[in-house]
Amino acid sequence: MPRIALATYDPGPEPGRDTDLPVLVRALRDAGADAEARHWDDPAADWAGYDLVVIRSTWDYSWRAAEFAAWVERTAALTRLANPAPVVRWNTDKRYLGELAAAGVPTVPTRYIAPGETAALPTGHEFVVKPTSGAGARFAARYTPAEHDTALRQLARMHAEGFTAMVQPYMPGIDVRGERALQFFGGRLLHASRKGAVLSPGTPYDADKVAHPGLERWQPSPAELAVAERALAAVPGAPELLYARVDLVDGDDGEPRLMELELVEPNLFLGLHPQSLPRVTEAILRAAQGGGTPSG
Repeated sequence: MPRIALATYDPGPEPGRDTDLPVLVRALRDAGADAEARHWDDPAADWAGYDLVVIRSTWDYSWRAAEFAAWVERTAALTRLANPAPVVRWNTDKRYLGELAAAGVPTVPTRYIAPGETAALPTGHEFVVKPTSGAGARFAARYTPAEHDTALRQLARMHAEGFTAMVQPYMPGIDVRGERALQFFGGRLLHASRKGAVLSPGTPYDADKVAHPGLERWQPSPAELAVAERALAAVPGAPELLYARVDLVDGDDGEPRLMELELVEPNLFLGLHPQSLPRVTEAILRAAQGGGTPSG
């Protein structure tokens, strides 16, 4: 009976937002595993006592990046961690987009502005400013060229808190075809979803945002699947990935481009795709028993 921990966040007095978690714990137990959800920052957790720790919904990690990184390294030294620690370390800093672009993956064009660097902002089109370490559209906002002063105030706030900023053109295709999320598990495509635009004009960068508006099932095109597979193949070290989410949008030419590669704690959307639960359960059990994941 493999012992499996699904690492999540501590919601405090509020209900937990990971609706997949109790479903997945129950499915793993029904399949014969000793499975439970544990808060990643629980000081009483004995991570060495598990055969596998799966990072599922550590959704407060970007507020506590150094603490989370230390937990990842400690846990990986005690037991098997999925995804592997080097992958998590690489993926928590969105400067990985530059590496993937250099490797030939079609990505949304991205510039980086570190604290102390000159903040040159676009003058001919809408743009997005967000941090290289963030989740749930935290500290992200959409601007027109006429809103440079507001964008500069956001940059100043982010730099004061130690964040490096990303500046990207706003991709108007999002308003037409939305953003597509291709979910992989155990090395193979699991399912895909589409959501609407997260960033509305005029929404302050520090406002709470709906992370997955208008979420619906999606059938990925061959072009979308090809970009997703190129992105996954370009992850440094060709690691075994238990799970991955590839977020795509359309470029000005109508072709899919990588918006984000989520290898840390992606929502699985099992409520939208209940047929995927058996495959997710099987892949986790195989990983817990040392079977690894298919190369895909």
